Amino acid sequence: VGPEQGFTLPGTTIVCGDSHTSTHGAFGALAHGIGTSEVEHVLATQTLIQKKAKNMLVQVDGTLTKGVTAKDITLAIIGEIGTAGGTGSVIEYAGDAIRALSMEGRMTLCNMSIEGGARAGMVAPDEKAYAYLKGRPKAPHGAAWDEAMRYWETLYTDEGAHFDRIVKLDANNLPPIVSWGTSPEDVVSVAGSVPDPALIEDETKRSSKQRALDYMGLTAGTKMTEIPLDVIWIGSCTNGRIEDLRAVAKIVEGKTIAGSLDYAMIVPGSGLVKQQAEAEGLDKIFLAAGFEWREPGCSMCLGMNPDQLKPGQRAASTSNRNFEGRQGFKGRTHLVSPQMAAAAALVGRFVDVRQLG
Repeated sequence: VGPEQGFTLPGTTIVCGDSHTSTHGAFGALAHGIGTSEVEHVLATQTLIQKKAKNMLVQVDGTLTKGVTAKDITLAIIGEIGTAGGTGSVIEYAGDAIRALSMEGRMTLCNMSIEGGARAGMVAPDEKAYAYLKGRPKAPHGAAWDEAMRYWETLYTDEGAHFDRIVKLDANNLPPIVSWGTSPEDVVSVAGSVPDPALIEDETKRSSKQRALDYMGLTAGTKMTEIPLDVIWIGSCTNGRIEDLRAVAKIVEGKTIAGSLDYAMIVPGSGLVKQQAEAEGLDKIFLAAGFEWREPGCSMCLGMNPDQLKPGQRAASTSNRNFEGRQGFKGRTHLVSPQMAAAAALVGRFVDVRQLG
């Protein structure tokens, strides 16, 4: 909502009582979640005491192949650094592949910085950010816009700047990613198999991953494309934007979801997204394919109201967390991109979206 209204601007500091406030970092803002007592302090004083964060650079170069998205980038990063890899840090995302992402894609990336343990994530503002913000209701207008632009253009990382940690990822070889366990770091390629915890040397980690497999009802060595699904859920502040819905519509148009599914649900990320999707006729495509078209909100991302998985139900979800019970008591969540969720909806199991006709 903040970016849609032009409230989110480069160089601003944005805090909110939601950990995924980091989404706003896509515009070059320092944005992070805070607790309720901190919210009170901000409302009273417009200030907040913070310790200086460490600097972390995630450099993603190369070109994403067809069917591979920002969601796959962020899941791959978390798989590499772990859910504690960014602890105490603010991540800057840079590189050719990041610059090539749309603003929606950058928001997805920054949104899940939290799942990598970081305090916040950000991308230096550029022409894409300016074009997205220009003309928005709360953005500057006229001479104020020109003045703001002159400031925003100074918000880039200096050559030779120090980073406490640098992580590099090659976008050229990145496949669609699927989570298999109960942590966002439990990820493999869709072409891969469920890993074997017995091969992990650390006893504590081995026990943790075996517990995850038991909870998920999976067996080591099972191919990801052989795992049947019960529910498809598309939405959330990670992947509920208009770009995501257009990508889903492109895949499912003229087709029907698998009869083996209990249901498939699409929840737009905001009122404006819902309005725009309906203006473009996307809702009709979804309904014709057999999806439920819901009102905007958090919905099943965190098991809100009746939108919950039943015990044992397995979902392909475009949300950001797959912890035990996250989407419903004893529900089993696999994190994927909207394109991967749409492809899975058509066949009732995971499938490599790149291989769809």
